[in-house]
Amino acid sequence: MPKTIQTQAFFSLQEPRSIGAQLHQHLRAAIICGELSPGFALSETEMSKRYGVSRQPIREAFIKLAEEHLVSIIPQRGTYVLKISMSNVLDAQFMREALEVAIVREAALKAKGTHIKQLQSLVDQQKNIAYGNNHGFWLLDEAFHQTIAQSAGRESAWRVLESIKAQMDRVRYLSVDDATPTALLILHHQNITDAIAMRDPDLAEAALSHHLREILNSLPKISKTYSEFFDLK
Repeated sequence: MPKTIQTQAFFSLQEPRSIGAQLHQHLRAAIICGELSPGFALSETEMSKRYGVSRQPIREAFIKLAEEHLVSIIPQRGTYVLKISMSNVLDAQFMREALEVAIVREAALKAKGTHIKQLQSLVDQQKNIAYGNNHGFWLLDEAFHQTIAQSAGRESAWRVLESIKAQMDRVRYLSVDDATPTALLILHHQNITDAIAMRDPDLAEAALSHHLREILNSLPKISKTYSEFFDLK
């Protein structure tokens, strides 16, 4: 039996974005972080009543989540959180590496001193984060990769990456400190930062590719440990 939605609020209507965009981002984060697990039932009517909004922005958010293969919208039955698709994870890793490698090469050539300081600051914050704080580490990890894109002047490319990597992010979140120690990820981030600071695009590309391929090492263990989260097709 699918679970029904809990009373926890996932978003604030004070944010400077459309209601539909807010709903999408916060529900997306809740799915990635495992707050909404596979089989969880999302109700347009219930969410409309809870947040005092019409069903239209809620429907828009659900459609966006469906495009990212995070939920399944079944007519006359409801909307349910999907399992993690192994094939989608592998496709997302391939596409992300292809695009982000090009971005980091540009970052090594274009990044300003302020960008490099920001990257180093994010690495330092990761080193100081409490053990087991997966959510906090995930947010810093997102900020690190987004800053690389910003330093290369590729903010639009980052938005494309966000749209294709949701399934990959779910695995990344599950793998932290289980299959992939945070210390290893921080070392990767430091190596990437150092390569950008050295203005060495080849070294930056190698460091980033090595980092993004770590998920391929952790995926077998994670899919076995959390088998209920995965669709192995």
